[in-house]
Order: sequence, then C-alpha cells, then structure tokens
Amino acid sequence: MKKIFIVEDDDFLIDIYTTKLKESGFETEVAKDGESALSFLKKTTPDILILDLVLPDIDGLDLLREIKKDNQFQDLPVIILSNLDNGLKEKDYAGLGIKKYLIKANHKPSEIVEEIKKIIK
Repeated sequence: MKKIFIVEDDDFLIDIYTTKLKESGFETEVAKDGESALSFLKKTTPDILILDLVLPDIDGLDLLREIKKDNQFQDLPVIILSNLDNGLKEKDYAGLGIKKYLIKANHKPSEIVEEIKKIIK
C-alpha cells in the first residue's frame, strides 16, 4: 500500500483528502505544521508528499528545501496543494522534486487523487 504524507493545517481539508485517499487504497499520514512534518520524516519515508505552502510555523517551500537537504528524500515526489499562486514556474521548482503545483480551489479531491496516481503508479 502506497503511503501519502500530507502537510496541511486545515482540519476540514485534512478530513476530505484523507477520506478520499483511503477510499482509493492509499495509506495516509498527516502533519499540521513544518516541525511535525520534519519529526515524522525522521521516522519514515512516504511514497509522495502533498504539501501546502501556507503553514503555521515554516513556509512550505522552506520546509521542502529543508527536507530535500537529506539525501534520503532527494527522489521523493512532491505535489504542492495550495491556494497560494506564487507564480512558480516548472523551471523554478524542478530541483525540489515538485511534480505538480495544484491550486486547491481549482481541483476536486478526486482530481487530486488522480494526479497522485499518475505520479506514483
């Protein structure tokens, strides 16, 4: 079973995404802030990281840069799932392992699951 690690601070969205992912046969783990995410990643390696950019303690991109310093996570695929459109272009984030940058408001949970399936097939 593929393990999806979600870093998201909104309880409502956590519930929606974890429910949809579990229905699709994925195991899910959640962290609500960057510190918790780093702590979790010291113990296990997920198959994909779903990352919000706006987090309570560490900005999502700063968190991702920190994660990618560890060789263990160099090949970890990442989907940014945020309502923040910061204008990043593919060339700007290719080195961070970001496979997709999805705006939450523009994608249904089922569409997000399909994107995950494409990446970790």
